[in-house]
Amino acid sequence: MAGRLQGKKVAILATDGFEESELLKPLEALKKEGAHVEVVSPKPGEIQGFHHMKPDRKVHVDKELDHANPADYDAIVLPGGAQNPDQLRTKPQVQKFVRAFADAGKPLAAICHAPWILIDAGLARNRKLTSWPTIRIDLRNAGAHVLDQEVVVDQGLITSRGPDDLPAFCSKLIEEIAEGPHSGQRMKAQQSEQAMRH
Repeated sequence: MAGRLQGKKVAILATDGFEESELLKPLEALKKEGAHVEVVSPKPGEIQGFHHMKPDRKVHVDKELDHANPADYDAIVLPGGAQNPDQLRTKPQVQKFVRAFADAGKPLAAICHAPWILIDAGLARNRKLTSWPTIRIDLRNAGAHVLDQEVVVDQGLITSRGPDDLPAFCSKLIEEIAEGPHSGQRMKAQQSEQAMRH
């Protein structure tokens, strides 16, 4: 039986220091539904996963970020782990890549510390989000409406708090990708960008 995401292509953007379960569980869930999934990273070869503070499995990078085109993908997933988004968030090519999904209204999912990337990409303002507790003040300071729920969905933008929320996160991710792009997200991304310019 064909999965709900047959013919869909999803990018998982990560680098060294990602929380292993937050990359592998969505990867498995998406593949099970028939999606083609690629691990995209600024770094070639392999990236180092962590189980909390302890190094764990390495994951093969399918495509270097410099060679990845957002137009080729139907959605993007941003795993957490404190080190991973902290390294990614300040890179202009990461911000541009992530913003392209919001501009196109495509599902964009971030878990744990990954909403940090949304802040630097200018995508947090006026959005309903959740995250790992330690970065919620950062999200509020960036103008987000922060909720303490296992999963929060705002016009195709999906966020969760951490590994315990993965079942709900993966379920919503699949649902949003199956639904397709949201025009509302595109409008919010443009408004947020205009607000940043002024």
